[in-house]
Amino acid sequence: MNWLEFEEKAFEKGYSSICGVDEAGRGPLAGPVCAAAVILPRGKVIEGVNDSKKLTEKKREALFEVIKAEAISYCIAYASVHEIEEMNILNATMLAMKRAVEGLDIKADYAMIDGNRLPDLSIDSEFIIKGDAKSMSIACASILAKVSRDRLLYEYAKEYPQYHFDKHKGYGTKLHVEALKEFGPCPYHRMSFLGKIL
Repeated sequence: MNWLEFEEKAFEKGYSSICGVDEAGRGPLAGPVCAAAVILPRGKVIEGVNDSKKLTEKKREALFEVIKAEAISYCIAYASVHEIEEMNILNATMLAMKRAVEGLDIKADYAMIDGNRLPDLSIDSEFIIKGDAKSMSIACASILAKVSRDRLLYEYAKEYPQYHFDKHKGYGTKLHVEALKEFGPCPYHRMSFLGKIL
Protein backbone atom coordinates (compact mmCIF):
# COMPACT_ATOMS: atom_id res chain seq x y z
CA MET A 1 0.00 0.00 0.00
CA ASN A 2 1.43 3.36 -1.03
CA TRP A 3 0.25 5.91 1.52
CA LEU A 4 1.94 8.74 -0.40
CA GLU A 5 0.66 8.11 -3.94
CA PHE A 6 -1.71 11.09 -4.02
CA GLU A 7 0.76 13.42 -2.30
CA GLU A 8 3.51 12.48 -4.77
CA LYS A 9 1.23 13.06 -7.77
CA ALA A 10 0.54 16.56 -6.48
CA PHE A 11 4.25 17.25 -5.88
CA GLU A 12 4.99 16.05 -9.42
CA LYS A 13 2.47 18.57 -10.76
CA GLY A 14 4.52 21.31 -9.12
CA TYR A 15 2.64 21.90 -5.85
CA SER A 16 4.84 22.31 -2.80
CA SER A 17 2.53 22.60 0.21
CA ILE A 18 -0.08 19.84 0.15
CA CYS A 19 -2.69 19.37 2.85
CA GLY A 20 -4.99 16.46 3.58
CA VAL A 21 -8.45 17.31 4.93
CA ASP A 22 -11.05 15.19 6.70
CA GLU A 23 -13.98 15.62 9.06
CA ALA A 24 -15.56 13.91 12.05
CA GLY A 25 -19.10 14.14 13.30
CA ARG A 26 -21.41 14.37 10.31
CA GLY A 27 -23.75 11.69 11.60
CA PRO A 28 -24.25 12.37 15.34
CA LEU A 29 -27.38 13.83 16.88
CA ALA A 30 -25.38 16.29 18.98
CA GLY A 31 -22.33 18.50 18.87
CA PRO A 32 -20.53 20.37 16.09
CA VAL A 33 -18.89 18.89 13.02
CA CYS A 34 -15.10 19.04 13.20
CA ALA A 35 -12.58 19.18 10.34
CA ALA A 36 -8.80 19.09 10.27
CA ALA A 37 -6.19 19.98 7.67
CA VAL A 38 -2.65 18.58 7.87
CA ILE A 39 0.51 19.35 5.89
CA LEU A 40 3.22 16.71 6.34
CA PRO A 41 6.86 16.90 5.23
CA ARG A 42 7.32 15.34 1.78
CA GLY A 43 7.79 11.57 2.04
CA LYS A 44 6.62 11.42 5.67
CA VAL A 45 4.83 8.25 6.78
CA ILE A 46 3.80 8.18 10.44
CA GLU A 47 3.97 4.66 11.82
CA GLY A 48 0.60 3.32 12.97
CA VAL A 49 -1.56 5.90 11.19
CA ASN A 50 -4.70 4.52 9.56
CA ASP A 51 -8.26 5.63 8.96
CA SER A 52 -9.31 6.88 12.42
CA LYS A 53 -12.33 4.55 12.44
CA LYS A 54 -10.01 1.52 12.34
CA LEU A 55 -7.96 2.60 15.36
CA THR A 56 -8.70 2.23 19.06
CA GLU A 57 -9.32 5.39 21.04
CA LYS A 58 -6.06 4.88 22.94
CA LYS A 59 -4.11 4.57 19.66
CA ARG A 60 -5.80 7.67 18.21
CA GLU A 61 -4.94 9.65 21.33
CA ALA A 62 -1.27 8.63 21.09
CA LEU A 63 -1.09 9.40 17.36
CA PHE A 64 -2.79 12.77 17.89
CA GLU A 65 0.31 14.07 19.68
CA VAL A 66 2.72 12.48 17.16
CA ILE A 67 0.88 13.99 14.17
CA LYS A 68 0.86 17.46 15.74
CA ALA A 69 4.61 17.18 16.41
CA GLU A 70 5.50 15.83 12.94
CA ALA A 71 3.26 18.03 10.79
CA ILE A 72 4.63 21.13 9.10
CA SER A 73 1.28 22.72 9.86
CA TYR A 74 -2.16 21.63 11.02
CA CYS A 75 -5.47 23.28 11.84
CA ILE A 76 -8.59 21.94 13.57
CA ALA A 77 -11.84 23.80 12.93
CA TYR A 78 -15.55 23.44 13.61
CA ALA A 79 -18.98 24.32 12.36
CA SER A 80 -21.37 24.75 15.26
CA VAL A 81 -24.71 23.12 15.97
CA HIS A 82 -26.31 26.48 15.12
CA GLU A 83 -24.53 26.51 11.74
CA ILE A 84 -25.55 22.88 11.07
CA GLU A 85 -29.17 23.83 11.76
CA GLU A 86 -28.93 26.97 9.64
CA MET A 87 -27.24 25.59 6.53
CA ASN A 88 -27.61 21.75 6.82
CA ILE A 89 -24.93 19.23 7.72
CA LEU A 90 -23.35 18.98 4.27
CA ASN A 91 -22.81 22.73 3.94
CA ALA A 92 -21.65 22.98 7.56
CA THR A 93 -19.11 20.19 6.90
CA MET A 94 -17.80 22.08 3.85
CA LEU A 95 -17.56 25.23 5.99
CA ALA A 96 -15.56 23.42 8.71
CA MET A 97 -13.20 22.03 6.04
CA LYS A 98 -12.75 25.49 4.50
CA ARG A 99 -11.97 26.93 7.95
CA ALA A 100 -9.40 24.18 8.59
CA VAL A 101 -7.58 24.82 5.29
CA GLU A 102 -7.70 28.59 5.68
CA GLY A 103 -6.55 28.35 9.29
CA LEU A 104 -3.22 26.66 8.48
CA ASP A 105 -0.37 28.89 9.67
CA ILE A 106 1.71 27.70 6.71
CA LYS A 107 -0.51 28.11 3.68
CA ALA A 108 -1.27 25.11 1.49
CA ASP A 109 -1.22 25.42 -2.29
CA TYR A 110 -3.11 22.14 -2.83
CA ALA A 111 -5.80 20.35 -0.81
CA MET A 112 -6.82 16.69 -0.90
CA ILE A 113 -10.31 16.32 0.55
CA ASP A 114 -11.77 13.08 1.88
CA GLY A 115 -15.16 12.28 0.33
CA ASN A 116 -16.91 13.16 -2.91
CA ARG A 117 -17.34 16.94 -2.71
CA LEU A 118 -15.07 19.94 -2.51
CA PRO A 119 -15.41 22.89 -0.16
CA ASP A 120 -15.14 26.35 -1.70
CA LEU A 121 -11.37 26.89 -1.49
CA SER A 122 -9.13 29.53 -3.02
CA ILE A 123 -6.47 26.89 -3.82
CA ASP A 124 -6.47 23.91 -6.19
CA SER A 125 -7.97 20.78 -4.72
CA GLU A 126 -9.25 17.28 -5.43
CA PHE A 127 -11.55 14.96 -3.56
CA ILE A 128 -10.55 11.38 -2.84
CA ILE A 129 -13.29 8.88 -1.97
CA LYS A 130 -12.22 6.87 1.10
CA GLY A 131 -9.18 9.14 1.20
CA ASP A 132 -8.59 8.40 4.88
CA ALA A 133 -7.64 4.84 3.85
CA LYS A 134 -5.47 5.95 0.88
CA SER A 135 -3.58 9.13 1.79
CA MET A 136 -1.26 9.66 4.77
CA SER A 137 -2.17 13.37 5.01
CA ILE A 138 -5.92 12.67 4.99
CA ALA A 139 -5.58 9.80 7.48
CA CYS A 140 -3.69 12.15 9.83
CA ALA A 141 -6.41 14.78 9.40
CA SER A 142 -9.07 12.18 10.20
CA ILE A 143 -7.33 11.36 13.51
CA LEU A 144 -6.97 15.03 14.52
CA ALA A 145 -10.64 15.71 13.73
CA LYS A 146 -11.93 12.60 15.52
CA VAL A 147 -9.86 13.04 18.70
CA SER A 148 -10.64 16.78 18.91
CA ARG A 149 -14.36 16.19 18.58
CA ASP A 150 -14.35 13.28 21.05
CA ARG A 151 -12.58 15.47 23.63
CA LEU A 152 -15.26 18.11 23.21
CA LEU A 153 -17.99 15.52 23.80
CA TYR A 154 -16.24 14.47 27.04
CA GLU A 155 -16.62 18.09 28.16
CA TYR A 156 -20.32 18.02 27.25
CA ALA A 157 -20.68 14.86 29.34
CA LYS A 158 -19.50 16.74 32.44
CA GLU A 159 -22.05 19.47 31.77
CA TYR A 160 -24.93 17.11 30.88
CA PRO A 161 -24.11 13.72 32.45
CA GLN A 162 -27.63 12.37 31.86
CA TYR A 163 -26.97 11.98 28.10
CA HIS A 164 -23.75 9.91 28.45
CA PHE A 165 -21.97 11.87 25.69
CA ASP A 166 -18.68 10.31 26.84
CA LYS A 167 -19.95 6.86 25.80
CA HIS A 168 -21.50 7.52 22.36
CA LYS A 169 -19.96 10.89 21.35
CA GLY A 170 -23.37 12.14 20.28
CA TYR A 171 -24.21 9.28 17.90
CA GLY A 172 -27.73 7.88 17.94
CA THR A 173 -27.12 4.79 20.07
CA LYS A 174 -29.87 3.10 22.07
CA LEU A 175 -28.48 4.68 25.26
CA HIS A 176 -28.56 8.15 23.71
CA VAL A 177 -32.05 7.78 22.24
CA GLU A 178 -33.39 6.56 25.61
CA ALA A 179 -31.84 9.58 27.36
CA LEU A 180 -33.37 11.91 24.76
CA LYS A 181 -36.79 10.41 25.30
CA GLU A 182 -36.43 10.76 29.07
CA PHE A 183 -34.84 14.22 29.32
CA GLY A 184 -35.57 15.89 25.97
CA PRO A 185 -32.82 17.68 24.02
CA CYS A 186 -30.11 19.95 25.43
CA PRO A 187 -28.55 22.99 23.67
CA TYR A 188 -25.92 20.75 22.04
CA HIS A 189 -28.48 18.63 20.20
CA ARG A 190 -29.13 19.11 16.47
CA MET A 191 -32.89 19.57 16.44
CA SER A 192 -33.13 18.83 12.71
CA PHE A 193 -31.66 15.36 13.41
CA LEU A 194 -34.21 14.46 16.09
CA GLY A 195 -37.41 14.37 14.03
CA LYS A 196 -37.90 10.62 14.12
CA ILE A 197 -36.88 10.29 17.77
CA LEU A 198 -38.90 12.99 19.56
